[in-house]
Amino acid sequence: MKDKVLGTIKKYNMLHTGSSVLVALSGGADSMALIYIMLELKEHLGIKTIEAAHFNHMIRGSEADRDEQFVKHICESLGVRLHTAKADVPTISARTGEGYEECGRRLRYEFFERCSPADSKIATAHNLNDNAETMLINLIRGTGLKGLCGIPALRGRIIRPLLSCSRAEIEEYCFKNGINYVTDSTNLEDEYVRNKIRIHVLPILQEINGLALNNISLA
Repeated sequence: MKDKVLGTIKKYNMLHTGSSVLVALSGGADSMALIYIMLELKEHLGIKTIEAAHFNHMIRGSEADRDEQFVKHICESLGVRLHTAKADVPTISARTGEGYEECGRRLRYEFFERCSPADSKIATAHNLNDNAETMLINLIRGTGLKGLCGIPALRGRIIRPLLSCSRAEIEEYCFKNGINYVTDSTNLEDEYVRNKIRIHVLPILQEINGLALNNISLA
């Protein structure tokens, strides 16, 4: 998987020698794989510094606090500087009229921007499955060609090195390399549109065609 990530970084010219990278680290399998791969590639790519940022949305109570402590422990063991912040997303979203997901995303990216120098890159762990889910959501809700383009590999100084890797590949990488991670219990609930697609729709599409994830992303 490391070679696939390296290929994505080079294909989109995400980084150059002397770049600094802030990794968005939730503690889940995707972001844990991302930070380990970035550290592995640091010397090869000539990356100057790698730091991490964790945002606690205060939605899942003690589970969210557990994730924060897990990430702190991992970063201490890796010698990676960690930036943390938390915000009461349920209260704020009620005040602004935003949905939880929309509000959390806005606050999370505002935090990432604040804690990273203007010339550094912000690496998020969006993957091939996330891209397929986003494209299907856009299609269901009604979209033009822009929505069918899915998640961009580059957006400003945000980079997505895992975008060509499937969730199965990421979990296999973690297993083979003994990388621990935490699981967000809300990802297992199917009351949200994205989760319905993740749990029910994508497995059926992959059963019909094993290359479904790749083919959707080529749309």
